[in-house]
Amino acid sequence: MARIGVVTFPGSLDERDAQRAIRLAGAEPVALWHGDHDLQGVDAIVLPGGFSYGDYLRCGAIAAQSPLMTEVVAAANAGTPVLGICNGFQMLVEAHLLPGGLIANDHGAFIRRDQALIVENPDTAWTNEFAKGEEIVIPLKNGEGGYIADAATLERLEGEGRVVFRYQGVNPNGSLNDIAGITNERGNVVGLMPHPEHAVEPGFGPDTRVRMRSGVDGLRFFTSALRALQAV
Repeated sequence: MARIGVVTFPGSLDERDAQRAIRLAGAEPVALWHGDHDLQGVDAIVLPGGFSYGDYLRCGAIAAQSPLMTEVVAAANAGTPVLGICNGFQMLVEAHLLPGGLIANDHGAFIRRDQALIVENPDTAWTNEFAKGEEIVIPLKNGEGGYIADAATLERLEGEGRVVFRYQGVNPNGSLNDIAGITNERGNVVGLMPHPEHAVEPGFGPDTRVRMRSGVDGLRFFTSALRALQAV
């Protein structure tokens, strides 16, 4: 059975949700602590959402310097699948595993909504069970989720197909090019602001046309990782 680590930082909120999503996908979740230097031999890694270190300095900036992130960066560069969700996405850009940055929402307020996304890249370790152009719905909750990058970086991301998800219908935070998630060149590291771990179980996910709270689009992030690991 594949083992997927979930790193807890001071201020993490969603590590238990991520662990449950991994278990529902058919893998074994492994709790990892930010202050250690041991990835415990996991096959993939999730950096969960929350407010690590109270979002002091910049969101994810202090967490990116945590001891375990040395091992996470090395593992990512060696090809291990790494998913950064919300605060985890912020950590990935602060650790320079992904380009750009995340800033305060352009409307100046925290937002929580079920957000429609368009799948732009189904060829990453975390999206291979989606179809290009598919619309999915994933919960979103952030105060500093506006994705920014300079013009050259945006051109490179767009040209190389590294925009993984784009906001559909409404841009909730002012992200440039409606970007909701991106990947590295290799496709094993993905960061996004919405929370797939909150859409993995009927009765607890977003509303769908079928019934209330039945949306489970997020589960395919984690089953995609299992598929990618099996293909290695």
